[in-house]
Amino acid sequence: MSNRIDYAKVSPEGYKAFGGVYVTVQHGSLPKDLINLVYLRVSQINGCAFCIDMHSRDLLKSGLAVDKLVLVPVWHDAGNVFTPRERAALAWAETVTKVAETGVPDADYQAAAAEFDEKELADLTYAIGLMNAFNRFGIAFRSTPAAVAKG
Repeated sequence: MSNRIDYAKVSPEGYKAFGGVYVTVQHGSLPKDLINLVYLRVSQINGCAFCIDMHSRDLLKSGLAVDKLVLVPVWHDAGNVFTPRERAALAWAETVTKVAETGVPDADYQAAAAEFDEKELADLTYAIGLMNAFNRFGIAFRSTPAAVAKG
């Protein structure tokens, strides 16, 4: 795997604009670990190796247990490993990421709205949208994961 282009370098204005959304989300209403968990799940759904590698490392650095990290793709079957709030965020991330398939049904919205207030849900959706965009850049331009660059 090798980079096709360094999109941040050749189009710094666009990258800076996305970076502004990232900073807003990081300083928003939700805990960083919850956001990183959502970033990881969105990246897994989209198959972005660079982002999966990065967000897995971020979660491990923040103290997330490996036992929990490896269950993110199958969180539905992980029992109480994930809190109700984490499960709601992961479910919302999945339905919004798969919008063409799901249409984001009212039941999914109601489940998320039962766990998050309006600002939190808006911030969570910004995070999901942002990561979907970054995944498309990472996949389209073959961003090299840290694990590949090391080896």
